[in-house]
Amino acid sequence: MRRLSFLVGSIFLATTYVQAELIINGVSDQNGSSSSIATLNNLPAVSEQTQFQQCLAGLRSQALASGVSDQTYIQYTQNLTPDRSVLEKLNYQPEFSTPIWDYLSGLVDDERVQKGQQKIAQYHDVLNRASQVYGVPVETIVAVWGVESNYGDISGKYPLLQALGTLSCEGRRQGYFRGEFFAAMRILQRGDLTVDQLKGSWAGAFGHTQFMPSTYERLAVDFDGDGRRDLVSSVPDALASTANFLKRAGWQTGLPWGFEVKLPPNMSIAGEGRRNKKPLSYWLGQGLVRADGSALIQGNLTETTPAGLMAPAGANGPVFLVFKNFDAIYSYNAAESYALAIAHLSDRLQGQGEFKTAWPTDDAGTSRAERREIQQILLSKGYDIGEADGLVGDKTRQAIQQEQQRLGLPATGRAGQKILQVLRQEQAAKMMQ
Repeated sequence: MRRLSFLVGSIFLATTYVQAELIINGVSDQNGSSSSIATLNNLPAVSEQTQFQQCLAGLRSQALASGVSDQTYIQYTQNLTPDRSVLEKLNYQPEFSTPIWDYLSGLVDDERVQKGQQKIAQYHDVLNRASQVYGVPVETIVAVWGVESNYGDISGKYPLLQALGTLSCEGRRQGYFRGEFFAAMRILQRGDLTVDQLKGSWAGAFGHTQFMPSTYERLAVDFDGDGRRDLVSSVPDALASTANFLKRAGWQTGLPWGFEVKLPPNMSIAGEGRRNKKPLSYWLGQGLVRADGSALIQGNLTETTPAGLMAPAGANGPVFLVFKNFDAIYSYNAAESYALAIAHLSDRLQGQGEFKTAWPTDDAGTSRAERREIQQILLSKGYDIGEADGLVGDKTRQAIQQEQQRLGLPATGRAGQKILQVLRQEQAAKMMQ
């Protein structure tokens, strides 16, 4: 898997929703195979650096057994220092939840669609060749790129060895992070990348399309023919590797990821979901049609094609029939909202519009441009939230919450349409004075 796709709870929220917010704007524990390996928590009261180095020394035999040479291990650990900020992110519990309409409104907005179309034109030949080789549509490949890093603009700045080394010695899932730590060293050992290039998210994902080191080892490809698999500085390698990932995850060439549907009146959707797939003939018999009113079965779909009914906001919101290709996208980072963002962006890149059915809310989400507008107004009011970059972080949310309290609105901290419209009205009235 590319990143912590098998984790749920706080780790899922940290790596999926928080990362998505960065791009929008902006389990049982395993503590290693040997209880004798020290962690930063149970070592004697010595300096943090000494504790860290003692832990790394204890991991040396595991690294060598995984294929890391002794010379490589010494080279990349002898001066390594811990970064405890990654532990805070590992344990991060978001104060604000993210409704799916907020999540999608920032990830799939006009800016990202327009930029994605520019990238399709810019990398036309590479993308067409990757699509032919791996059988994945150009738009889907580019949609992953857009959601993962905003087309390479936000790929992370954490030195991976430092982040993964720290997570290997303290916190939850040490066994998992040690595997990624050693994989990162093997990548450097082979010479695919330099240590300066190996920077990414706090959890270890890196490059244009955010592969974890172990996934890089399994699925990265050299598509530009320079003899190196480089997902950091080679866009062709990154795009083709993403297509290879989706193909290996079960992508079925010539079939859609799914589509929005219209439910017949009073139809129960209890028990339905992505995993509970049934033949299209069943859904046809239930009276489902596509949201635009057209026939359910088109193109390469047949009555026997299995599809699951997915209603991320309930029967009153957009409802979708999803196929195995949606599962392939889902496997990239196990969250249905994440997969839907990529699927929807891929449709938008093909020229399709927004979902036909509105989300069941009276306070719709905002685009990144609208979030920047909210921030600009908050800055003009004296709030210390940093720059107006569209990154809706804790400071922006807290400022919005204070404004909502002042205005008598529910203090949700959401950068939704309601607070935007009220702030706009106040700004306009102020300018008229």
